[in-house]
Amino acid sequence: MIEKIDKLMENETAGDPMRDLKWTRRTTEKIAKELASIGINVSRGTVGRLLKKLKFSLKSNAKKISNGGKSQTTEQQKRRDQHFKFINRVRTLFMQRGIPVISIDTKKKELIGNFANSGTRLKRVPDLVNDHDFLTYALGQAAPFGILDLALNKGYVSIGQFLKEGKSITSSDTPEFAVDSIARWWQKIGKVDYPDEKQLLILADSGGSNGNRPHMWKVGLQKFSDKFGMRVRVLHYPPGASKWNPIERRLFCPITRNWQGTPLTNWETVENYINTTTTERGLKVQAELVSKKYKKGVKATKEEVEGLNIKRIKANPRWGYTISPRQNH
Repeated sequence: MIEKIDKLMENETAGDPMRDLKWTRRTTEKIAKELASIGINVSRGTVGRLLKKLKFSLKSNAKKISNGGKSQTTEQQKRRDQHFKFINRVRTLFMQRGIPVISIDTKKKELIGNFANSGTRLKRVPDLVNDHDFLTYALGQAAPFGILDLALNKGYVSIGQFLKEGKSITSSDTPEFAVDSIARWWQKIGKVDYPDEKQLLILADSGGSNGNRPHMWKVGLQKFSDKFGMRVRVLHYPPGASKWNPIERRLFCPITRNWQGTPLTNWETVENYINTTTTERGLKVQAELVSKKYKKGVKATKEEVEGLNIKRIKANPRWGYTISPRQNH
């Protein structure tokens, strides 16, 4: 029964990347009805207890959303709900056909040095760390960009080594960094697992380096598409819905649990803990340190934007599009 519930919840689950908590939009009553339709008759109370075993968390309302005093209209809510359903349909279809579906995002940046790391570990004595988390005392920042293959449950993490020179950081989490990470994953892992595949589905947030707005993100994907002959479909989760991106709970949360209570004193510590991250569901992760510098603020040229071979979905063109190889490349 637990396995059936877990399967029903797969596309309706959000999670915290920092803690082992999950939540869902479905009510226990609706889940009980769906179970009854497949011959499992249980009360909604029993469903609630089983969800707790699956580490779902009961949540009350929390006033955390800032929207300038203007709530979403019914039409906006309807559009968001339709897009969630569209993502789930496309994701399921691609996975049934054996087409790679990856969830991507950049994990929270981590200071590298003798700094406190939240959580606890079984140790004889505690680690003594700096009493302040100042960049002054750090070697730099680690920017882990994650890629999770949803079907194979395999993660790949490019660890951006954002070194410190003086009082500033020499590199940034940019669209170029995001696309380079996807290209490294495809060359090292993706094309080995999918040797004859020429399509790829990417699930991403609407913000950040791989957001729906930056032109450089799409220009980078066009170069990726041309180089590997790949047809790339991108579906962005609506703004404010990043916790529904599967990578948050299925990759980033296990990584955080794995290194909790351990100071990330050097780059090798970060790499080793990511490489040794596993879960009961069989997650395997490969990590790689990246020393390349990525300059912030690089803008796409007019010619690059106009040269995109891009087709947007009709329902929500901002949140979904396909980039195909250009014939002259």
